[in-house]
Parts: sequence; C-alpha cells; structure tokens
Amino acid sequence: MATTHLTTQILRQAPPVCGSFRRVTTTGLSSSSPLTITFKTRKEPSPKNQKFKWARKLSLVEESSPPKPTVDVEGLATFLYDDLPHLFDDQGIDRTAYDEQVKFRDPITKHDTISGYLFNISLLKVLFRPLFQLHWVKQTGPYEITTRWTMVMKFMPLPWKPELVFTGTSVMGINPNNGKFCSHVDFWDSIENNEYFSLEGLWDVFRQLRVYKTPDLETPRYQILKRTANYEVRKYEPFIVVETIGEKLSGSNGFNAVAGYIFGKNSTTEKIPMTTPVFTHALDPELSDVSIQIVLPSEKDISSLPDPSQETVKLRKVEGGVAAALKFSGKPTEDVVREKEKALRSNLMKDGLNPRIGCMLARYNDPGRTWSFTMIVQSTSHSSVAAPNH
Repeated sequence: MATTHLTTQILRQAPPVCGSFRRVTTTGLSSSSPLTITFKTRKEPSPKNQKFKWARKLSLVEESSPPKPTVDVEGLATFLYDDLPHLFDDQGIDRTAYDEQVKFRDPITKHDTISGYLFNISLLKVLFRPLFQLHWVKQTGPYEITTRWTMVMKFMPLPWKPELVFTGTSVMGINPNNGKFCSHVDFWDSIENNEYFSLEGLWDVFRQLRVYKTPDLETPRYQILKRTANYEVRKYEPFIVVETIGEKLSGSNGFNAVAGYIFGKNSTTEKIPMTTPVFTHALDPELSDVSIQIVLPSEKDISSLPDPSQETVKLRKVEGGVAAALKFSGKPTEDVVREKEKALRSNLMKDGLNPRIGCMLARYNDPGRTWSFTMIVQSTSHSSVAAPNH
C-alpha cells in the first residue's frame, strides 16, 4: 500500500504575536506511487491577489519588542492532541488552558471570552450532536499551533435530521506572557471567504440542510478527510464485494446475477443481508470496461463466504484507500454520469490532484429504477493518508 503525505503551506507574519489570524492552505498530497491519487504541491498566489484578507492581528503585546520564547509550544501541541478530542463529549476541553479573553472566530461565529467560547460549544452539542475528528496538530509559528479536523453534525431540530460536514484548519494563537491560548480561528475548506461574517459560509450551512436521504442499510465505512465546495476526499476502510461483468456505468446488466448471490444462489444457499450502494466500476479511460458490484456486510470474511453458483460471479476484497466523491441526484443516464465524472476529474486537477484512470458510480437505490437517485462518482486510490512532516 502506497503512503501519501499531507503537506501544508503557511503564509507567515513577523514578528509573531498573540492572536494572529492567518489562513492555512492545504495544497494536497504527494505520492511515490503512480497508482495513487497524487496531490501535487502548487505555488500559492501572493496575499495581495486574494479576494479576501489572509490575516488579521489581534495583538496583546507590542510587535516592536516581542518577549523571548519561553512557552513550551511543543508541549501545548501534545496537549491539544489529548484535549481536542473531548471538544463535544461530557469531559469537555480544559478551560484553564485558555485566556479569559480568548478570541474565537469562524466564518459565521464570533466570541471574545472563554465563557462565550464554551457557550458556543454547548450550543453545538444540543443542536447538532457533533462528531469531531482530529487529523493532526503542528506548530506553525513561535506562538502558533495549527490543527486539521473534520466535524460531522446532525441537525436535530429538523425531522429528517440532515447531516452537515465541515473540514478545515484551526489556527491557535498563544499568549507569550502566560502560555495560554488567546485566539482560535477556523478556516473551512468549503468556502473562499472565511472572514467573519461570511454570507458564503452561511449559505454553506443552509445548503446542507436539504432533504438528502439514502436507504437505512449498511454501507462501506469511510472518513471524510476534506470537503470542498465541489467534492469530498474520503478514506475508505476495506470491504468485500460480489461482482460480475457489467455493460456501462449507468447500466444494470449483471445486477440480477450479483443480487442472486445474496438471495441464496451460492454454494450453501445462504441468504445474506442487503447493503448499499450498488457500484459500477470502470477501469479504463473510455469507461467501457465495467463491472457491477454489491457490497457485502462488514462482519463477513471472504474466506468463510459461500462460493457463487455462477462462474461469472466472483468475490473480491477491496483494500480501501483514498477516493474523491461527488454527490448528485436524478436520472442516471450515461450522458449525465459521464458529465459528472468529467466535472469531478476537472475539479481535482484544478486543485492540483492527479486522479487515477477510471471511476466508480455508487447508486443507493435499485439500479433498475430511474427516478430520484442518489449517487457518488469516485476517482479511486488505494493509499493511506499520513500526518504532515513536522
């Protein structure tokens, strides 16, 4: 399995002072294997060419005479690794690590005290039931630490409980006089204007509140590493599929054969629970060499599964890895599917990524039906994601 490394470039200011607000730009992944999604490093434009400010300072000390570095920033980074996973659980974060006048900003929220900061956390726990995933923590300045995270939330007041996903970075400023955090600024991957108050950020919240349901069945497990305005980068766990030859990405040829396997057409006539989605997987640039697949339950082991009754039906373990996904709904004609694949590939390359040949179409309803589909087009990569080099 090839290993890829997430790297960051940071626009730095000098001298370092408490409370500096700076945007951290993720330029992507680099890889040693041609079989992975390669996130190429791009030259970042200078701040003067940006449509928004890259930095704002909330200074608590004079810039002309910064104090000598006496704060154990490396120790604070280790502390955040332990403390931030408790952001939304019953234990909570350690408030003694923050200044009373800590300044918090994200695109739609602003607080200037530790009380307001903690109130915001409590409100999110009640309304959204957040799941916070910390990817990495690193020192990015003499008095600054940057973290990368994913937050998945369900908006509980609405009957359909929509799921909202945010990924991004947090820049934590440190007060050099007492070693406490004095600022916390969030930057979302899904928007360009991260300044408070961002109408783009507000719209990003509202557009995730729409009804977007999939069947309540088991599906391959994955972690969202990055969500942009146009696609998600996911890390999939391994899963097992039963597959046979298909006709085209949008087609259903072969579905009855693989569905027959889980309905008992196997060596032991075992009936296997339904899962979702149904994959059609193209392996060639023309998207014509297609297989159709059904995912098998995660508790199954390929060595203990019964053999298919039909010679054209096979069992296979998919090793998982990194994939870019684009969600859409509607009638999945071949023209529509190919258009979405081109759009996904174009957006990846525009962001400096180099996707593998081929793609997967994931359908969450019976592929013989042609209305109200929810699907994902994926450019797949069998690789893992590591933290950035320190």
